[in-house]
Amino acid sequence: MTVPPPRATREQPAPAGAAATDLRTFGYGQRLRRDVGPFASFAAGFSFVSILTTVFQLFGLGFSFGGAGFFWTWPTVFAGQLLVALCFAELAARYPISGAIFQWSSRLAGTDFGWFTGWVMVVGQVLTVATAAIALQAVLPSIWSGFQLVGGPGADSAPTSATGAQNAVVLGIALLVVTTTINVVGVRLMAVVTSIGVAIEIAGVVAAAAALLLLAERGPAVVVTTTGAGEGDYTYLWLASSLMAAYVMVGFDSAGELAEETRDPRATTPRTILRALVLSGVGGMLLLLGGLVAAPSLTDGSLVEQGLAGVLLSRLGDVPGRILLVSVVAAVVVCTLAVQTAGSRMLYSMARERSVPFSSVLGRVSPRTGSPVGASVVVGVGAALALAVNWGQSAVFTALASLCIAMIYLAYLGVTVPLLVHRLRRGGLAGGVDENGRPLFSLGRWGVLVNAVAVVYQVLMVVNLAWPRAAVYDLTGGTWWLRFSALLFIAGTLAVGAVVHLRTRARHGGPIVLGAQPAGASRTAPVEEPA
Repeated sequence: MTVPPPRATREQPAPAGAAATDLRTFGYGQRLRRDVGPFASFAAGFSFVSILTTVFQLFGLGFSFGGAGFFWTWPTVFAGQLLVALCFAELAARYPISGAIFQWSSRLAGTDFGWFTGWVMVVGQVLTVATAAIALQAVLPSIWSGFQLVGGPGADSAPTSATGAQNAVVLGIALLVVTTTINVVGVRLMAVVTSIGVAIEIAGVVAAAAALLLLAERGPAVVVTTTGAGEGDYTYLWLASSLMAAYVMVGFDSAGELAEETRDPRATTPRTILRALVLSGVGGMLLLLGGLVAAPSLTDGSLVEQGLAGVLLSRLGDVPGRILLVSVVAAVVVCTLAVQTAGSRMLYSMARERSVPFSSVLGRVSPRTGSPVGASVVVGVGAALALAVNWGQSAVFTALASLCIAMIYLAYLGVTVPLLVHRLRRGGLAGGVDENGRPLFSLGRWGVLVNAVAVVYQVLMVVNLAWPRAAVYDLTGGTWWLRFSALLFIAGTLAVGAVVHLRTRARHGGPIVLGAQPAGASRTAPVEEPA
C-alpha cells in the first residue's frame, strides 16, 4: 500500500489543495470539485437516512406487525447500525475516496470481491431512490387532495391501492426530473439544496415530536404493550416490524461517497457519518414515541392506514398539521436527491476504473459543472424504471422498500466482513493524522469487538429482511414470485453482475487495479494495491 505523505502538524494547518494532493496518493486526479463543507457533508448522510421521509412513509407498516411494542425495534436497530457506522468512520478517515463502499471493500479484500460489493450497492441505491420518491404519495395528497392526479381528488391515495400506486409513479418521476437536474448542474447546488432541506427537516422533526408529545392521549408506558399488533407469534411479528427501522437507518455512509468533494475529508467525513446516524436515531425515537402516545386510537386501524400524517392532522387540525407536513415534503425531496447523489458517485467511482459498461461516459466529469453527468442520469433513469413497475402492480411497493434495504445491508457486509478479517490478520488499521494534524478516527483496542458484533447483527438483519414473508413481499396473497422477490432479485443481481464482471476482467486482461486507469484521464499517480 502506498504510504500517504506526511501531513500538517497542529501548529501548521494543511494548505489549500492538500486534499487534492492526498487524493493523488491513491492514484486519482482531482476531477470532482471540493465544494462540500462540514454541514453539507453531514446533510448528505442525514438526508439519506431522512427520518421524516421514512418514518412517515413506513410507520403504518411497522405498527401493523408489532403494535405499540414495535417502538423497541428502533433502539435495537440503531445500536446495530451504530456499530457499523463506527467501522465506516475508521475507513472514511483512511480512504477518503468517492465510491466509498466499493473502494473500501476492494482495498480490504481485493478488487474482484470489491466489485461485487459495489455492484450490489449501486443496484440497492437505485432501488432506494425509487422508494424515496414514492414517499411523496404518503404526504402530498394529505396536504391537498389535488395532488391525487390519477383518478381525481376523491380516489384512494394509499400507496398500496391501484390509484395511489399509479399516482406515486407520476409524482415520483416528476421528483426524479428535479433531482437529476440538480445533480447535473453540480455539487455546489446539490449541497445548498440539501443543507436547506435538512435544516427544514430538523425543524420539522423538533416541531412534530414536541407537538405529538405535548398532545398525548396516553402515557409512554404504552410502548411496553403489544396493543395494535397483528395476529400470530409476537416474536415473528416484532421481527417483521423491525423492517421499518432497518429501512430508515441506512445511508449514513453517503458522506463517504462525497469524500472527493469534501474539504478536509479525513477530518470531516468520519464525524459527519456518526453525527448523521446519532441525530437521526434520537429524532426518530421521539417521533415514534410521539405518534404512539398522541394517536387518537391504537386499535381502529387508522394508524396502519394513515400513519403519522393522520395523527398530526387529527391532533393539530388541518392548517397546522399541513404546515408541518410541508417539512416532510422537503425531507422527501432532499432524501431522493441525496440517495441519487450517493448512487451516482458510486457508479462514477466504478466507471473510472473501466469496470462497468459505458465507462467512458459514466466515468466522465463535466469540466463545466464538475459533476459526473452520465452517472447521475443513469441512476435517475434506473430509479424511474423501478418506479414504473409499481404502475400495474401496487403490491410491489412494500416489496421494493424491503428489497432495496436488503441489498444495501448485503453491500455493507461486503465491507465489515473483510474489515474484521483484516483486523484479525493484521491487528487493526494503520494510524496517521488528518488534515488538521489530529490522529485519524480510530476504535483502538475496541475495533475487533465492535466489528465482530456489527457483522453478527448485519447477518441476522439480512436474513430478517430477505425472509419471504407474504405480508411484506406479497400483498396479493398468491403471487409466489413476489413472496420470494428478495431472494430472486439478489440472485439475479449477482448473476448479471458475474457476466458483467467477467467481461470487465477480460477487457482488463486480469483483475482491476485501483487508480491505474481512470476513465477519460491519464495516469497521474502511483497505484495503491489492495491491502
